[in-house]
Amino acid sequence: MSNNPYGSGNPKSPKSFVAYPSGEFDLESGTIRRTRKHRKSKLHPIKMIRSVGNRMKYYCKLHPLLVFMITLSVGVTILVLLPVYENRFQMNSYRKFVMDFDSYPLPNLKNLVMVAGHSVYTSNSCGKVDKEDSWFLESYQKNPGQASTFVSHIQEGIEIAAKDNAALLLFSGGETRRDAGPRSEAQSYWAVAESKKWFGKEDLRRRALTEEHARDSFENLLFSVCRFRELTGMYPHNITVVSYDFKEERFAHLHRSAIGFPESRFFYAGTPAISTAKEAARKGEAMVRAQFQEDPYGCQGSLHRKKLGRDPFHRTIPYPNGCPEIEGLFRYCGTAPYPGYLPWSHT
Repeated sequence: MSNNPYGSGNPKSPKSFVAYPSGEFDLESGTIRRTRKHRKSKLHPIKMIRSVGNRMKYYCKLHPLLVFMITLSVGVTILVLLPVYENRFQMNSYRKFVMDFDSYPLPNLKNLVMVAGHSVYTSNSCGKVDKEDSWFLESYQKNPGQASTFVSHIQEGIEIAAKDNAALLLFSGGETRRDAGPRSEAQSYWAVAESKKWFGKEDLRRRALTEEHARDSFENLLFSVCRFRELTGMYPHNITVVSYDFKEERFAHLHRSAIGFPESRFFYAGTPAISTAKEAARKGEAMVRAQFQEDPYGCQGSLHRKKLGRDPFHRTIPYPNGCPEIEGLFRYCGTAPYPGYLPWSHT
């Protein structure tokens, strides 16, 4: 016999029943109140953000010094790590670029010899390269013997590059004179070298090219470095600049420091100015040097205005398309040295 008082274990016993329906029974009214099922609450991002914001405010009020220290630590960490990762990324990108040497016309050249242009050759004949009336001269350049100094620069650059089979010779200078027409200083120097049969070094012709956009001495150097990258697929290991001897401090110290190129791999070959113009040249150079000391990248004030004046035909400068690793250097404008990545600092 089952011990169950309700007989649920006996199939003949009556069916069990629920004494009270599900829900809450109201004794006073005698009715049953159905229990409501709780709906799942939806996520409200705005409320969550406000809640987090309120908590942050609370902690800031409760522990202001601790919150400040944590924020400062995170900021410093980001500032330290970001340049490291940026440099690694740029180095890896540079390595990928230089792997395919076959796509560059002169991939075996490693050193740059740059001759800075100072005038445009305007004569229809190349037989008078040492005559002043064959060149477009500014008022301060109109001195007997001035033209011969340009030829000396061309010859000096050829002599230096001819001694180094791994050197690329670049004549640098843009279309800087309106009245001279759309002729560049660089093409003028190359044409003179051609007329002189490369001073007996005709084998050099195949590795002597031009950089035709520079508007001042800083751009002579920077643009030539980029042009070297375009032609060889890499940046120069050594740089030699050819110009007047009184400009050595400007090139070898101010401009070299501005692009962060190692001093041990930078060389300067200066030729003298004509004797009658030496004093005036030194005074003028002192003024320009002082301007570059205050504005190393030539991007402000009088240097910037002078540069704009030396672009009468509004030529579009293609750089830094050919040297993407130093795009930041081209965009930089400041008095402190450029703080970003430089390929030659890691070779």
